[in-house]
Amino acid sequence: GASFGAGNYGMCGRAYDPRFLFMWPNAKIAVMGGAQAAGVLAGISSTNIDTDALADRFTEQSTALYSTARLWDDGILNPLTTRASLGLCLRIMYASMEQSPAVSSYGIFRM
Repeated sequence: GASFGAGNYGMCGRAYDPRFLFMWPNAKIAVMGGAQAAGVLAGISSTNIDTDALADRFTEQSTALYSTARLWDDGILNPLTTRASLGLCLRIMYASMEQSPAVSSYGIFRM
């Protein structure tokens, strides 16, 4: 359910340039959990930090909806349609391997 820190790389995070990257609705993605991040920041900060508010904010920003809204992944999958979505992605990859890549003068557009 959660992908924090090094686990994100172990599960082929965006840094590994996967062809597709989807999340389930209950997934979490962040450097660390909200409570851990609040504790670390409170420990290294010279000022008083509201750790509860920081933990809540960190937890909110690690949700699948937050991630998808910022195009950090390719979308949220309904767990019931995961198998069909995976099949579609494999068909897309197979079809793209049969064609020569077109030369373009512009980058990749993500919407």
